[in-house]
Amino acid sequence: MSERSERTSQSGLPVQISPQELVEKALELSGNDGCVVLADEGSTANLRFAGNTLTTNGVARTARLTVISIAGEGVGVVSRAAVRPEQVAGVVAEADAAARAAQPAEDARPLVSGVPRSPSWDAPVTPTDIGVFERFAPALGEAFAAAEAGGRKLYGFAEHSLTSTFLGTSTGLRLRHDQPTGRLELNAKSADLKRSAWTGVATRDFSDVDVAALDSALAQRLEWAKTRIDLPAGRYETLVPPSAVADLMIYLAWSAGARDALDGRSVFAKPGGGTRVGERLATLPVTLSSDPAAQGIECAPFVIAHASSRDNSVFDNGLPLPATDWISEGSLAALTQTRYSAELSGLPVTPGIDNLLMHGPSGGRTLEEMIASTERGLLLTCLWYIREVDPQTLLVTGLTRDGVYLVEHGEVVGEVNNFRFNESPVDLLGRLSEVGASEQTLPREWNDYFTRTVMPAVRVPDFNMSTVSQAS
Repeated sequence: MSERSERTSQSGLPVQISPQELVEKALELSGNDGCVVLADEGSTANLRFAGNTLTTNGVARTARLTVISIAGEGVGVVSRAAVRPEQVAGVVAEADAAARAAQPAEDARPLVSGVPRSPSWDAPVTPTDIGVFERFAPALGEAFAAAEAGGRKLYGFAEHSLTSTFLGTSTGLRLRHDQPTGRLELNAKSADLKRSAWTGVATRDFSDVDVAALDSALAQRLEWAKTRIDLPAGRYETLVPPSAVADLMIYLAWSAGARDALDGRSVFAKPGGGTRVGERLATLPVTLSSDPAAQGIECAPFVIAHASSRDNSVFDNGLPLPATDWISEGSLAALTQTRYSAELSGLPVTPGIDNLLMHGPSGGRTLEEMIASTERGLLLTCLWYIREVDPQTLLVTGLTRDGVYLVEHGEVVGEVNNFRFNESPVDLLGRLSEVGASEQTLPREWNDYFTRTVMPAVRVPDFNMSTVSQAS
């Protein structure tokens, strides 16, 4: 049963109340100086499979109401799932009381106003359902048959979600964003389960997913893995594919908060005070950016903040989000800023955005072309279990997974053992010797939280494989 809020009619039958009505009702009930209300309606459909067989499928619905009440410079935030109409008053009263009891918030600023009303505000929510896989599911079945005939097993899942967020404020904002998110993770194993290869894609609606091509690429990797080569730890020329680059750059972006830099707590802090904005980080003209309107990875064009943190402010809810360069032509151009932190740093207001793009010089080669020009080096598939070691340098550690291959004279000659690596994404930018063509990709480590990325493959002349890993 849907968690969408309901009320009971005189006949005793439940009548749905829309998220727009919830927003208006909560705003009307608040008795404090200001109020922000967020109503989120979510739906998810998924397919799961193992050993060339579909195992489960399902759909789910969720709903959440967040009331942000403001009394002077005090703020109270209360968030509840599946709020019924008769419960709204209690949620608002709790938020109002919390705001009146709160100490002044350091990020307190006037609520955003003057933003045009979303044209789709009044439209009903249309949830996703299992029909989103109408074209994908038959293609997956054909891939199962091809894999079975080829002596390999396919495992993984496909998931599609749609979240509709309604943002209303006492200053008149009525903004809406509908965010579709799809991801496919596909793992192929040999019949004896000793060889494994992974691939994944991000999509908005599964209409653009070529399952046959993905399965063919996995089959090739399993074929490469028939030859096993053991290598010691050390620094190797390494081709890092777009998925692994995405995981590293996402971590860099998550660590690029202005407050931490101003407080001297991150790699982006300037010795002696201030930030490194304006400093050159990459020798090649690399640009790392976000753009809510980027084709295929569109995301919310305004700030959605359910709670305040060092990098987010509930007072900024509804603030428009323009395209932003974080690194421009190799130089640090911006850090994640609220209106409050921007006043501290003297830099423009640049809130976080829910996608990430990286591009190098024009004419970048494909990964296949980069392999063909490699005399001797490693080819990674993906990174796993990435954890921070030192925030001052953004040194992270992690493991390689599902295929590390040795390239010699332009050809893959076999699979090597896995490694633990120690690298800093910031330091890597200064050591890149090649940046390939950019493409939409799915990060392996962080795709539970962040899927909308466009990344290139990169060549690192001395990637630090610090120890040999027994992980398979």
